[in-house]
Amino acid sequence: MNPKYVKRTSMACAAVLAATAILAGCGGSKTDNGGAAQTAGKDAGAAKTEGPLKLTIMANLSTPEVPSDRIEKILEEKTNTQLEFQWVPDGSYDEKFQAAFATGSLPQAAYLKNQSSFVLLRDAIKNGQFWEIGPYLKDYPNLSKLNPDVLKNTAVEGKIYSLYQERPIARQGVIYRKDWADKLGLPEPKTVDDLYNMMKKFKEADLAGGGKTLGLADRNDLIYGSFKTLSSYFNTPNGWGVADGKLVPEFMTKGYMDTMKFIKKLRDEGLINQDFPVTSKTDQQNMMYTGRAGVYIGSMQDVLTIQDKTSKNVKEAQYDVLNQFTSEFNSKPTTWGIPGFGTLVVFPKSSVKSEQELKQILAFFDKFFSPEIANLLKYGVEGSHYTLVDGKVQPGTDEKLKEKEQKPYLTVALADTTNILPTQYTLKAQEKAVNLSNDAVKFALQDPTVPLDSKTFNEKGARLQDIIKDATYKFMLGNIDEAGFQAAVKKWQDEGGAKIMEEYNASYKASGGK
Repeated sequence: MNPKYVKRTSMACAAVLAATAILAGCGGSKTDNGGAAQTAGKDAGAAKTEGPLKLTIMANLSTPEVPSDRIEKILEEKTNTQLEFQWVPDGSYDEKFQAAFATGSLPQAAYLKNQSSFVLLRDAIKNGQFWEIGPYLKDYPNLSKLNPDVLKNTAVEGKIYSLYQERPIARQGVIYRKDWADKLGLPEPKTVDDLYNMMKKFKEADLAGGGKTLGLADRNDLIYGSFKTLSSYFNTPNGWGVADGKLVPEFMTKGYMDTMKFIKKLRDEGLINQDFPVTSKTDQQNMMYTGRAGVYIGSMQDVLTIQDKTSKNVKEAQYDVLNQFTSEFNSKPTTWGIPGFGTLVVFPKSSVKSEQELKQILAFFDKFFSPEIANLLKYGVEGSHYTLVDGKVQPGTDEKLKEKEQKPYLTVALADTTNILPTQYTLKAQEKAVNLSNDAVKFALQDPTVPLDSKTFNEKGARLQDIIKDATYKFMLGNIDEAGFQAAVKKWQDEGGAKIMEEYNASYKASGGK
């Protein structure tokens, strides 16, 4: 396999081409608007008969090898298409996407790698280089039912240019050693104070032994580690919040400062690994697997892996999950949420030449949300990649087969919850994690700047955020005080942050302040 770029064309209708060799072949036939078909007499009906839609798709390859064409052939048959997947390895995806875009060689449908890739494409979208699809969505049975709130988060200047890949809005929460809590007679924590008390009791009882017990294992990630989830319990907005009718960044709020003080307290009291600012996710999780730490804050979906791997070292270990916490600053449970999408699919005007062609492509993707195709792309083929037990999916155990045939299509699938069969869970805590994630939609905090635009943020946002990230860690380590942190905030403002605030607020006002 070419390590940078892989391309495979499936020729499902080659036999038809060889037999008929008429008109445009597998791509179907076309007539002009001058009525030429009417002059063809009896051949007019044949000329209007459309063959499979010929469609090329650029997609992110997240597995070592390109998948076999087994699922691709089923997809072609079920959707009446002739597909060509351009599989690009994850490590070089953005580079290849930008190169293809610059040369006008993007295919008809191109997946973006992630939300950051979408931000970089906004200017090109505003310049009219991609099809606006919003007005057409109502014409399709499944696309017409897409979540309007998620669509809003994908909008560029209020218009929809992409289809989104569904993702649970709020997976973050607390995973803790329930057997430890039961041993100490601790009830399920309901508040941040309860959570602190649990960590403290775990440490004091030294349940891991040897004086090495930690209340909380954390890592060097302010978003997917402990910090952002804890901050939501302290009433911190998600990214940006609204104060007196204006947008302000989260690090200018009281909740952010309270969160830093809380984690500093945990470190000062030895309840958290002292080197958390430089701890990798692997090392963080190993603290759980080896039975050293009692609390993990992150994706609740991790509970299955954490339970399985811990049980190999500590047979009696039992985990539970929670995500509804209150605090003295927050009387109702809140958590931070993602915009509701993982990646997006866009349709370049350089390759999609007409409105009719766009409509055909949208009809193809509409089927991605149908039960048959949604489950094919998420789970694979029944009997090979999974079995049904009482109407629930039980994943197969042949991981090599799934990696070869099914797993690559998870990056292509758009449906994650719509018309998806339920999974047969082997761990109650895992099922609870899924249910809690679903319930969290009701109280998840969204970042109001997701659909907004700031040229300065696009250009300098990542570099400026490093100023805040560095200051946040320094505060929690005790290297700077509140005045030192505020000095960092002022530096952020002076070097472009004030302009970002101005631009976001102008965009916010133009959108109606919603």
